Amino acid sequence: MSPVIDLSRVLAGDRVAVSRAISIVENDSPGARLLLDGVFPKTGRAYRVGITGPPGAGKSTITSRLAMHYRAQGRTVGILAVDPTSPFTGGALLGDRVRMSDVELDAGVFIRSMASRGSLGGLSRKATEAADILDAAGKDIILLETVGVGQSELDIARAADTTVVVLVPESGDSIQAMKAGLMEIADFFVLNKADRAGADQAATGIQMILGFRAFAAWNPTVLKAIASKGEGIGEVAREVEAHRKFLEESGTLRERRRLRLEDRIAGLVEETVREQLWNEESRGLLKAKAEEALGGTVTPYGAAEALVSLFRRNHRD
Repeated sequence: MSPVIDLSRVLAGDRVAVSRAISIVENDSPGARLLLDGVFPKTGRAYRVGITGPPGAGKSTITSRLAMHYRAQGRTVGILAVDPTSPFTGGALLGDRVRMSDVELDAGVFIRSMASRGSLGGLSRKATEAADILDAAGKDIILLETVGVGQSELDIARAADTTVVVLVPESGDSIQAMKAGLMEIADFFVLNKADRAGADQAATGIQMILGFRAFAAWNPTVLKAIASKGEGIGEVAREVEAHRKFLEESGTLRERRRLRLEDRIAGLVEETVREQLWNEESRGLLKAKAEEALGGTVTPYGAAEALVSLFRRNHRD
């Protein structure tokens, strides 16, 4: 049990306890590590679906409609909407919860807006940890919606079991989508706002690009939807289930989750080493070596070696 929260209440799905637990983790408050250690053995049951794409594609609407669809099936849903970070408070800027009024009052849906905290992929490590809390709290489906800032959204592919990329006819040509890295991470595409001009051509263009790529057993497809009217949402949910079945039967789901943990563990190691490396002494040496490099008496590589040597001396067993 964490000294700052009753873990049993979190595992029982108590909304107040779950909300507080996510805040503790997001803010690195005392007890966060103990809390995460406590929930981790209870994770692995929830299925995590990533929803990403360029701004204005309707990701929040699709997320909300999918949540409604799963609730109609009697499944509980957790939604983590990762917003840009406020430069002033460090908190979430957009607050996607405002745009999900259709499901926010449903007791079977838990919605949380989180800050990306500078993560270029749009999904912070804190969101992955928050997903663990929702998983342990008994949610059946966790929907991870990212910022979609046009950067490569690799974070979402690492954090989710199935990644859905949402595009619209006006998103620009399909080649631009491919440049943004979205083509590389999608398990399937949803062309939203498909009642607009150019939808058929956009869908065909995406499918043509997919045809140039070599895939394993799973071939991404392109679905059309009009999320604002609820059209195509059932097909999206069925494609998620089809992909889940494929992953489970092929053994790929376990492999994906193992790679996800490898990534996470490596990130924690790097973060720990970084914190231990930079202290007053090492920053002083960094400044001195930068001055030497400016004068041409040492190379950046030599300076880096000096800093690593200092770290090793200070942390020798």
